[in-house]
Amino acid sequence: MPATPQPRRPRRRAARVLAAAAGLATLGALAAALPASAGQEGAAGAAGKKRTVDVQLLSFNDFHGNLQPPAGSSGQVTEKQADGTEKKIDAGGAEYLATSLRTARKGNPYSVTAAAGDLIGASPLLSGLFHDEPTVEAMNKLDLDVTSVGNHEFDEGAKELARMQKGGCHPKDGCFEKGKKFKGADYPYLAANVTDEKTGKPILKPYWVWKHKGVKVGFIGVTLEGTPDIVSADGVKGLKFHDEIETVNKYAKILDKQGVKSIVTLIHEGGAPASQSYNYDCDAPGAGDGISGPITTIAKGITPKVDAMVTGHTHSAYVCTIPDPAGKPRMVTSASSFGKLYTDTTLTYDRKTKDIVRTSVKSGKSGKSGESGKAVKSANHVVSREQAKAPDMTSLISRWDKLAAPVANEPVGFISADIPGRGAGALEAPLGDLIADAQLAHGKSLDPETDLALMNPGGIRSDLVHKASGSEGDGVVTYGEGFTVQPFSNTVNLVDLTGAQLITGLKQQVSGSNEASPKILQVSDGLTYTLDMTKSGADRVVTDSIKLGGKAIDPAATYRVAMNAFLAGGGDGFAELGKGQKPLVGSDDLKAFNDYLTANSSADKPIAPPKADRITVVK
Repeated sequence: MPATPQPRRPRRRAARVLAAAAGLATLGALAAALPASAGQEGAAGAAGKKRTVDVQLLSFNDFHGNLQPPAGSSGQVTEKQADGTEKKIDAGGAEYLATSLRTARKGNPYSVTAAAGDLIGASPLLSGLFHDEPTVEAMNKLDLDVTSVGNHEFDEGAKELARMQKGGCHPKDGCFEKGKKFKGADYPYLAANVTDEKTGKPILKPYWVWKHKGVKVGFIGVTLEGTPDIVSADGVKGLKFHDEIETVNKYAKILDKQGVKSIVTLIHEGGAPASQSYNYDCDAPGAGDGISGPITTIAKGITPKVDAMVTGHTHSAYVCTIPDPAGKPRMVTSASSFGKLYTDTTLTYDRKTKDIVRTSVKSGKSGKSGESGKAVKSANHVVSREQAKAPDMTSLISRWDKLAAPVANEPVGFISADIPGRGAGALEAPLGDLIADAQLAHGKSLDPETDLALMNPGGIRSDLVHKASGSEGDGVVTYGEGFTVQPFSNTVNLVDLTGAQLITGLKQQVSGSNEASPKILQVSDGLTYTLDMTKSGADRVVTDSIKLGGKAIDPAATYRVAMNAFLAGGGDGFAELGKGQKPLVGSDDLKAFNDYLTANSSADKPIAPPKADRITVVK
């Protein structure tokens, strides 16, 4: 399925031509200063072009509709200081990301911007309320060239993803602005490993070729093969997800036969870095030693025809060199999430071979390099909030904010201090406990016999911050803030599970598909147990410690359990939870959360952060 290059918009071409003119002399001086490697001296044709040219690849991932700067710890990156200490820096927001990218492009006539999925989905209310049309519009404005799909691009199903690409008003909610029709993305979404079960063909383009002044770079986009395990069944109905390595290798061969020798993979799968600092040395003591997880295996299996890998999904920051199957160094990068970082990679393109020179790979921060020769250089950069805001993004946010305001600013509850969720940095988060308590209360309103509630950690998208985000006042929780925490519109479901099934479900947090990257469920008040992380696999959950109301769980007894529809369907590797009996569907999880806040807090008696002491963790 050949992919035709996407024509550039005139405004982008004009801007980059001006940038090229401004930086031409500087680039020429730099090129002259570089030592010529064997066979690279001389002209590359009658026009006298130099044989090599530096292509700037700007990339980011997991934006998740964060047009406004993320609040609390979700909007911070950690920077390692020269003395070994760490510093937290406020970062992110579309206004600042646009400025950062536009500044980075200056002086770089060969510049392409790419993303590695999850640009939409699990978004704050400003974007999520409008089915992420505002985010697609923002990506168009900041001149994104291409992106792969992520698992969250499938939150509303393949048809809605197709609308994101092609445009058109929402089939149920219609057009959100009078007289305006959603135009869709003017960058291609790539989904090489996602096919229609009936036709066997990719649902979107598998690859795309960027062309500029004789330079060609191919992009292959894939998402993680395990997407059906972490997305609702309705979102992936009728789709088949294929192995990442086999798919990339297949299309790399196709591009190679078409004469496209320079190839970048945009893959929505990632790794776990050894440090949370965005600027740590991922290649110490050796290449790729600072990262683990699925991406390391994938990187070692993807064909050497691929010259660089832009990754995502784990919301981590890293710039690593992982050897390809031929033993050559290859850059593998990820830029955290929510637009807090962007990666700037320089790819040296050889006009004669039409390939990227990979005799050396160099991390722009660590200074590590391989053998002599030109280097593929890469580094992550902070999207600082101390720089100027991009006026067009400010205008976009203001426009959509006015539409969202009547809903977003409605107070739903009060808190006495920050309640950490996604940014808690612990296996049990105070906000996770609060959500589980809210779902237990909702469950009891449906069935007084409800015993407990379980909440998946991935469904908690932010923190609740005490400081006012607008004019609502400190400690006030608005509907919009609650939406940012739980944007999926999952229903709260009740099911019957035996004690044995409940024990098995808890053990699946740290075994099976979750063994390498545990997914620790957040539990409602009354459920306690010990998690011994010094052990391995299912043994990490100490069976005899699992108690409800101080009494040991009886394997033969039946318990009424509240959980969201995603978990009740066996999502996130919790197959045992998907076997519940006597299901009862309640309201959506956001309503359950808001109702709980309203019923249990007031300006005089705000909710305090839960102690997060229900799970005893042994390390």
